[in-house]
Amino acid sequence: MYIQRNNQGEIVRASRLALPGCDEPIARDAPELLAFFGLDAFGQPLDEFRQSDLDFVRVLDDLIYLLMDKGIISFTDLPDAAQKKLLDRQSLRQHRNSLGLMSDNDESFI
Repeated sequence: MYIQRNNQGEIVRASRLALPGCDEPIARDAPELLAFFGLDAFGQPLDEFRQSDLDFVRVLDDLIYLLMDKGIISFTDLPDAAQKKLLDRQSLRQHRNSLGLMSDNDESFI
């Protein structure tokens, strides 16, 4: 990997190839590079990215159901793996709702 730094020495660009201005070699597992990509020392997303990903998954989930409700797509248009994931999420939500662990908006836990 190759990086480019700003005047403060912070990584501002990374590339697999050496490019003009982005030609400082760095190890793929360098903590500084992992932090630049929003990853921890184990290559996992940092907490803020994890939460953002979880929030975004809910947006996509809602969007898919909205598109299906409006007849723009049908459930069977989705790949089998996507269908399974949606059914799994729906089942989990129904189970939690039946136990009274979640509110209708799927965000408030008791």
